[in-house]
Amino acid sequence: MRPRRLLRKLKGKGGGGGQGKHRAGFQEFSTSAIHDAVIGAVADALPNGATGRYLDIGSGKGELLTSFAQRFPGLKPFACDCTDQLMKRSGQKVEVADLNRQPLPFDSDMFDVITCSETVEHLENYWHLLREVFRVLRPAGIAVFSTPNILNLRSRFRYFSTGFYNLFGPVVPDEKDVFSPRGHITPVSWFYLANALVSVGFEDVTMRVDKYQRRSFVPFVLLSAPIRLTNRMALRREEKKYLTITDKNKQTVRAINSTDLLLGRTLIVRVRKPA
Repeated sequence: MRPRRLLRKLKGKGGGGGQGKHRAGFQEFSTSAIHDAVIGAVADALPNGATGRYLDIGSGKGELLTSFAQRFPGLKPFACDCTDQLMKRSGQKVEVADLNRQPLPFDSDMFDVITCSETVEHLENYWHLLREVFRVLRPAGIAVFSTPNILNLRSRFRYFSTGFYNLFGPVVPDEKDVFSPRGHITPVSWFYLANALVSVGFEDVTMRVDKYQRRSFVPFVLLSAPIRLTNRMALRREEKKYLTITDKNKQTVRAINSTDLLLGRTLIVRVRKPA
């Protein structure tokens, strides 16, 4: 769905004025497909089931927490967001923190599983949050992040014609409506998110998407081969002349034009903290 159409729907549901827009939280546009993909990423990493403490950052109304409780009843849920006024899940306490600046209000090595869905694109300083997730995650624990996939073909075409990625557009300085696409201020691609996660200490970085965009199938058939050919030539120059591609990032770079990233709507990245 295009951002303008999405904003028109949002205004219609909000009943006019800013307060209606703020009721859903960072996960306002986190769909069931995204939730399923996040849960699938955890299930793949923990085939015998998940137990212990589970933290959802940017918890919004609590839909993902509820889905996790149904799929992983052995996890004790915790929530953290920039406000505690959004939560709709009965009895769920929300710890409040400024995710750009403040440390997460939890002890180090506290959680077995952490999710952060549709949140990093709203932050000024997502590296700070990644470091905090690393701190509060226990050794061998896993974390899963989701964010709009700005490398899919539709997003690349939109950037070519407008200078803006899908679900990102012109923003007003000091925009207060942080919970809608108007609050999408930080587009983060697969490479830069993976690079940041590895840089703060995570390992076993894996990527998936929530669903393929059907409107991209025909362009994919026509353009994927020339895109990959020109990309191969450019990367050879990066590797041989500029020495910017090494064994440490080669696989991450090669995935940039993978089928998943050319067609996928939402990027899902799973990592593990070293034991």
